[in-house]
Order: sequence, then structure tokens, then C-alpha cells
Amino acid sequence: MRLIVVWLINACALLAVAYLMPSIHVASFASALIAALVLGLVNTVLRPLLILLTLPVTVLTLGLFLVVLNGLMFWLAGSLLAGFVVGGFWSAVFGAILYSIFSSILSSLLPTQKSSR
Repeated sequence: MRLIVVWLINACALLAVAYLMPSIHVASFASALIAALVLGLVNTVLRPLLILLTLPVTVLTLGLFLVVLNGLMFWLAGSLLAGFVVGGFWSAVFGAILYSIFSSILSSLLPTQKSSR
């Protein structure tokens, strides 16, 4: 149940980013749901591999390259889906930053899970 709520929150965060940034367009709420799912899958599967491959650059930039990597993942999701359009690299970077902020704020409003021991 919590996974579905987080998925809906991420879709709402994506709609908020599209509302604030004219260079990012989400066609509908259904497109936002699909884009949130694709972003989650890309960040779960591809991002750890890219972090490992770009570790020297990440260390040299004191972790700032991770912001670029997040933007690239956001841009990749935008290029894979028809209903989710990202205008360019810098739009993707700023969109990924806003998406992370909105998603974190909205997710922090969820009640925490209690362990059942």
C-alpha cells in the first residue's frame, strides 16, 4: 500500500515540476504516473551502475556530479516516454532537483511505519 502512495506522490511531484518549468511538459496524470514509474525504474536499475562507473569524477567534484547524473536520468525518462517531454539538459538538471525536493517534502508528510515485533 505504501509503495502505491509513494508512486502517486511522485506523480504529483512530477506534475508540480511541469507546472513550474515551462520546458518540461507532462500530458496528463496518467502520463505522470507512467513517467514516475519509469523514473523509479531508471533510478533503481541504471543509476547505481552509472554511479559506480563515474565514481572518479564524482569524487573529484565532491559529489556534485551526482546532480548531473540525476539530470541525465530525468532526461532519459523524458526521451523514452511520449507524454513526458524534457526540453534539454539544463531543464533536466533543474527539473530533477525540483522533483527531488518536491518528492522528499511530500514523502515526509507520510506517517512512518512502525515495526511489528
